[in-house]
Amino acid sequence: MKALIVDDERLARKELIELLSEFEDIEIEAEAQNVDEALKITEKFTPDVVFLDIQMPEKDGFQFLDALDSCPFEVVFVTAYDEYALKAFDVNALDYLLKPIDKQRLERVVERLRKLVKSKSSSQNTPTAESNASLSTDDRIFIRDGEKCWFVQLSEIEVFESYGNYVRVFFKDFKPLILKSLNLIEERLDEKKFFRANRKHIVNMDYIVKVESWFNGGFMLYLKNGQEIEVSRRQAIKFKQLMSL
Repeated sequence: MKALIVDDERLARKELIELLSEFEDIEIEAEAQNVDEALKITEKFTPDVVFLDIQMPEKDGFQFLDALDSCPFEVVFVTAYDEYALKAFDVNALDYLLKPIDKQRLERVVERLRKLVKSKSSSQNTPTAESNASLSTDDRIFIRDGEKCWFVQLSEIEVFESYGNYVRVFFKDFKPLILKSLNLIEERLDEKKFFRANRKHIVNMDYIVKVESWFNGGFMLYLKNGQEIEVSRRQAIKFKQLMSL
């Protein structure tokens, strides 16, 4: 696994490098002492894992993730926060190490990373249509709403809903707001998986459980989460083609 360490403290980076040297399958490809350096490094190569400090001068670890269009690598937070504070973002694909780093805790994190990277490698070896612009449903995006953060696989997102200058993202039991336009999000999505139903909604086709004809030649989509989304007459023809209706 190729690793990037991002921490403003040189001694902290050195300590982590020494600890990770005990794992033969982890190779430290680069170090960065701030967010801007880390972003430049990730433009040149894609690590398998980033060990990311949170509190750094000028920009913190969350701002590093905010600056990425998607997150093709695993992220392990390395922080002095106590466990209670970490609960705000300790969800799903996120993992963390508390300073000073406990060796047994590090071993568990590495073992988890091995499984995730192996799983990702297997899925990437499956032939898929290539697209420079689109994100695949296997890609994960970083979402931050206030103090809460998530890594979300696109396949888990049910609906994107325009909400003024924001977009509400529906997945599982969450619906955070992000400061992006629906049009910008649509440009990055696979149109075979995510359908622009109307001016306000983009729907994950895999979450549609029922379709009914609606007024003026449109459709009503019924989703697994109970939402009802109307397909505008303008989009109805495109929807028929996608669904072979």
